Amino acid sequence: MVSTLDEQRAHGGPATHDVTNQAPPLTPYDAFEDTALLEGLRREGAGWAEENLRRLGRQAGSDQAQEWADLANRHEPELRTHDRYGNRVDEVEFHPSWHHLMRTAIAEGLAASPWADDRAGAHVARTAGGLVWGHTEAGHGCPTSMTYAAVPALRRQPELAKVYEPLLTSREYEPGLRVPTEKRGLLAGMGMTEKQGGSDVRTNTTTATPTSEPGVYTLRGHKWFTSAPMCDVFLVLAQTPGGLSCFLVPRVLPDGTRNTFRIQRLKDKLGNRSNASAEPEFDGTVAWLVGPEGQGLKTIIEMVNCTRLDCVMMSAALMRKSLVEAGHHARHRSAFGARLVDQPLMRNVLADLALESEAATTLTLRLAGAADRAIRGDDRETAFRRIATAVGKYWVTKRGPAFTAEALECLGGNGYVEDSGMPRHYREAPLLSIWEGSGNVNALDVLRALSREPGTAEALFGEFARAQGADARLDAAVARLRNRLAGASQTTARRLVEEMALTLQASLLVRYAPPAVADAFCATRLGGDWGQAFGTLPEGADLDAIVGRALPGGI
Repeated sequence: MVSTLDEQRAHGGPATHDVTNQAPPLTPYDAFEDTALLEGLRREGAGWAEENLRRLGRQAGSDQAQEWADLANRHEPELRTHDRYGNRVDEVEFHPSWHHLMRTAIAEGLAASPWADDRAGAHVARTAGGLVWGHTEAGHGCPTSMTYAAVPALRRQPELAKVYEPLLTSREYEPGLRVPTEKRGLLAGMGMTEKQGGSDVRTNTTTATPTSEPGVYTLRGHKWFTSAPMCDVFLVLAQTPGGLSCFLVPRVLPDGTRNTFRIQRLKDKLGNRSNASAEPEFDGTVAWLVGPEGQGLKTIIEMVNCTRLDCVMMSAALMRKSLVEAGHHARHRSAFGARLVDQPLMRNVLADLALESEAATTLTLRLAGAADRAIRGDDRETAFRRIATAVGKYWVTKRGPAFTAEALECLGGNGYVEDSGMPRHYREAPLLSIWEGSGNVNALDVLRALSREPGTAEALFGEFARAQGADARLDAAVARLRNRLAGASQTTARRLVEEMALTLQASLLVRYAPPAVADAFCATRLGGDWGQAFGTLPEGADLDAIVGRALPGGI
C-alpha cells in the first residue's frame, strides 16, 4: 500500500493533500511586541515594568499558553450541585487549563496586587499586563478584574479590609472552597444584577435582615448574573431597612461550614465560555455590611470605575490579538500573484484596523495612568478619570465587534472555522460592551457626570487643550463638541459620547503617535474622509508606515 506523498508521486498517483499557500502557525510570538503599548507604558509612569512584561509577552504568545486558552474554552466549566451522598456542595469544576491561566495571571499581578504596591504606575503596569496576557483568552480575566475592583469597595469597611485585603492582593492562586483566612490568596466575585432590573440595581429585591451581631445580616434573594461562582468572597447588593446596601458574602464561613450559595444553573453564553456565570440563590446567607446602610451605590462606584477600565483594556487586547492574527495570515497568504499584505486594498484594511487598535491601546493606557494618579490623590486626574473612563468604555467596546469581524474576514474561510481561534474572539467581543453597563448606561452616565460634576467637562477639555493648534481638524472637533454640549440630551447622548471618544483618541495620537498615524486618524475619524467600513482610508494615507508600525516583525 502506498503510504507517503512521495511514494504516491513516484507511482504517478495524485497528491491530493499537498498543502501550499497556507500561513504557518502564528505561535510562538511575542504579545508585547507593540510599539504603542511600549510607548504608553513608559509615558504613563510604569516603564519599570518593561522587562517583566516582555517576559509575559513571550509567555502569552507561547504554544503552551495558547493551548491553555483553547482548551479552557473547549472544555467548559461544569456545575456540580450535590456530592455522591446527596449533600449540597454547589461547586463548579474547571479544566486544568483554566487553573494554569489563573495561576499565571495572579502571579503576574493582574488581579489586586497593585493595591499593595506603593510604586507610581503600579496600576498602569497591571493594565499593560492585561493588554499582553489578554492575547490568551478573556474568560479568566473576569475573576481577576472583580478581585482588583473589590479592594477599593471593601476599604469602605476598614475592619473587613484589614482581614481580607492582604489575601486579595496576594499573588498566590489557591483554588478550592475553604475558610478564607486559612488560604494564601483569595478571589472576589460580585452579585449585583437581578432578573427584573439588570443594570437598574435600585430595583433589586434581595433583602438583608440584621442579626443580633453588629454588621452581620442574612440575605434572601436570587441574582441573575454572578460570574466566577468559585471565588472565595462576593460583594453583593441587597435591600436593608435603610435602603440598598453592599455586603461581603463568603462561600465558606469562619467556622468552616458552607454559606448558603445555591447555584441554580450556569449561563449558556454566546462567548466567554471558559468562565462560569451563575444564578445563585441566597436563603439565610450570612453577609457582612460594607459601608453604611443605604449607600450601596456609593460603595461600589469605585469598583465600577475599575471594572469599566478593564472592559476597555480587554477590548483593546482583543483588537490587538485579532490584528496580529490578520496580519500574520496576510503576510503568508498569496492571491492574484502577490502576498495579501502587498495588495493595496488589503494593506488599506490592515492599516485601518491598525489605526483603530493603536487608538484603543493609547486611550486604555491614558485611562490607566489617570486611575493610578487619581488613586494617589490627584484631583484633576480624578475628574478626568470619572468622565473619560465612561467615554472610553462606551466607544472602545462598541468598536470591538466590528473590528474582530473585519479581522476574521482577512482570513477568509480559514477565519470562520474554530481551529483558527477567530470565532472565539468574535463571540467574545460583544460581551465587553454589555458588561458593567451597556452602551446606553454609559452614555447616560456621561450625561450625569456633566450635569452633576462640572469639573469633569473642564478636565476633559483641559486634556484636549494639550494638543491645541497641532491639527486643524482636531481643533474644529473640539469646537463642535463644545457646541454640542449645550444641547446635550438623552436622545443625542450616543452621538455626544462618540464625538468625545474620537476627539480624545485623536488628541492623544496627535500628541504621541507618528505623523502618519495621527494624520490618518484625524482625516478619517474627525475629518470625514472615510467610508462606512474598515479599509476605506483615503488616497495619500501612509499605509506602509501605519502597517509597519503595527505588525510584529514588520512587513
